[in-house]
Amino acid sequence: EVGDARRLPWADGSAECVLMLGPLYHLTERAERVRALREASRVLRPGGVALAAGISRFASTFAGIFFGQLDDPAFAEIVRRDLAEGQHRNPENVPSYFTTAYLHHPDELKLEVEAAGLRHDATLGIEGPGCLLTDLEARWADAARREQLLAAARWLEAEPSLLGLSAHLLVAARRPAGLSVERLASEAAGVPGARWWGRGRGAVIRDA
Repeated sequence: EVGDARRLPWADGSAECVLMLGPLYHLTERAERVRALREASRVLRPGGVALAAGISRFASTFAGIFFGQLDDPAFAEIVRRDLAEGQHRNPENVPSYFTTAYLHHPDELKLEVEAAGLRHDATLGIEGPGCLLTDLEARWADAARREQLLAAARWLEAEPSLLGLSAHLLVAARRPAGLSVERLASEAAGVPGARWWGRGRGAVIRDA
């Protein structure tokens, strides 16, 4: 099923877990992201978990350095806006420069889930330090070095000073037991936008 992350068809308290793999970066206005998070909270049972992905404010800067995209003055302008505002735009529609999106500062994810009435558990870096390696594939093919990479990722995934090194971030939050479903429903009126796919008692909300 395809629908709108800001207006879910499921009943209050009907999901054990909600995965949001797209809305937080494809909804470019904060109010719309918080609306989607409120909807996720509404369909969660008390204590249920929401896991939402974001793109780091610094992802395009690192991509520009690693892949040489900063050689293009147009991409450098994109990066400057990303860093200043978090608003990523690709006016010339260059396929490798991504699409319209919002890039989060790591601190913002906690603020947004809390604004939606969720209890923040953690913000984690997804890729970890291995994303900086130019020989990642070779190291990953070696079992011992792969374990080193995974261990380092676990050690550093929640370190606040290093979160921005990962291109993608994951925020984990829970619906508090005393959160009013009525208030969430009244605040989460939606309009057409980010999409969802139903998955049993959970919900997977992602971009198309």
